[in-house]
Amino acid sequence: MAERMRRVAVLVLEGAKPLDVGIPAQVFTTRVSMPYEVRVCGAAPGLVSGGDGFSYHVASGLETLDWADLVFLPGYRHPDREDPSEAVIDALRAAHAGGARLAAISTGAFALAATGLLDGKRATTHWHYTAALAARHPLVEVDENVLFVDEGDVLTSAGAASGIDLCLHILRGELGVAAANHAARRLVAAPYRSGGQAQYVPRIAREPLGARFAEVREWALGRLEEPLTLERLARRAAVSPRTFSRRFVEDTGYTPLQWVMRARVDLARELLERSELSVEQIAATVGLGTGANLRLHFRRILGTTPGEYRRSFRA
Repeated sequence: MAERMRRVAVLVLEGAKPLDVGIPAQVFTTRVSMPYEVRVCGAAPGLVSGGDGFSYHVASGLETLDWADLVFLPGYRHPDREDPSEAVIDALRAAHAGGARLAAISTGAFALAATGLLDGKRATTHWHYTAALAARHPLVEVDENVLFVDEGDVLTSAGAASGIDLCLHILRGELGVAAANHAARRLVAAPYRSGGQAQYVPRIAREPLGARFAEVREWALGRLEEPLTLERLARRAAVSPRTFSRRFVEDTGYTPLQWVMRARVDLARELLERSELSVEQIAATVGLGTGANLRLHFRRILGTTPGEYRRSFRA
């Protein structure tokens, strides 16, 4: 039996930022490899004035939220001045009560916070607006130092680019690592960045190592079966281990060895999803040596075993 299409709504509010609107529409676009149907809607059908010189003509209104399994709230201009209409807030609450997950990109967090669904929970938004979000919604635990926050049924992300990270995070949880990596390649985006990575790190003039570190990560991904020590990675980047470790955390949100371990576990997940290799064979392929070692790190990072993951994914 064919898999049921997952239904995604993108709610365009007045002043909606075009990139924020486009990210979920592009990531979850309907195609053979993606079991999603995306509908862009507004508070009412018709023309919606957007930000940055854009306007949107939407075919449907808030009734689309009743249809959706996942609702995205793109960022919009001047979110700290006025909450969305009561009709929008009520529709978001009803969608949530009906089982939909609500995901805000950038300043879309203000609209989500206006529903009260973020009260007592962690959330983030664009770094420029974190103080305003905390002041306007004091019951929300605003974290200005992360790219996105997943509270299960409500999710928030920082500036526009981190909306891609949030979408890939959702894909990874719903369809698995292989699908998320495929979408990342299509978008020419990083396969994953830690949600805990800092949004904005002020840097006094120093050597730009971003491209060099990206090359090291790409190099390491092709050698996960080999020993990848901090010293070896730093030597590849031509910096000291101390500098490499410090800058790597800034760039990814992980220490180098944490990143390597997550890359190995993610590759193991993809092999469990797409191959018939045994757990022992997969452990050797991803550089974890034995099945026991793979099971140990798999449970520590994902809270399950390779066997359970394979069964649940294929179910």
